[in-house]
Amino acid sequence: MQGHKQFVDKVVLRFQLSERVPQHNLYRRLRELLDWDFLYAQTQPFYSHTGQPSLDPVVFFKLMLISRLENLVSDRRLIEHCSLRLDILYFLGYDLDEELPWHSTISRTRQLYPAAVFEHLFEHVFAQCVAAGLVTGHTQAVDSAFVKANASLESLCEKQPADATGPTLHVAGEPVTDASGPLPSTLISSPAHQLQRLAATHARYLRNDSGPLGAAVRKPVY
Repeated sequence: MQGHKQFVDKVVLRFQLSERVPQHNLYRRLRELLDWDFLYAQTQPFYSHTGQPSLDPVVFFKLMLISRLENLVSDRRLIEHCSLRLDILYFLGYDLDEELPWHSTISRTRQLYPAAVFEHLFEHVFAQCVAAGLVTGHTQAVDSAFVKANASLESLCEKQPADATGPTLHVAGEPVTDASGPLPSTLISSPAHQLQRLAATHARYLRNDSGPLGAAVRKPVY
């Protein structure tokens, strides 16, 4: 007998989020091995003692870490992505029926902290990852690529036309003086290898010349 799976969208009666996240999951290991409580003391000077409770600083910096690990640059996309991942919800400390922070709250909180707080967070979390064995230094990879330059800056020099030794403008009403005269003894030009390459290209073009444009194109036969 062929089976057919039926889906009924119902309220979950018993569901434990930690049971759905594998033990080897990255975000589960980060939650269990790293201590984030130091952020409360680091960010306390940026908050007032009155007013509505803000976004938890630990949750905010965990979201910043997730955005880097998942390569998400949009706060809207970040919240949408986190809401679809059980392991990320477990890492953030949110249950299925809890709403994640609004994307505008993340943007405002990011502007609240100076760069020194982010640098201290990186150094502290990185040190914990090394101590927990999540980061090793036996292998280093460097990504690079050779790009051929179009021109060498050392070969560039000023150029002057050979037939222009005098001024090309004159005042109206005044006689035009003859600008022709002996060429200067030193004429600045291109390097020899560039002139040779240009001459070879021009000669190759002359050898391949087959007449006016379009002469070698066969006309369609109807």
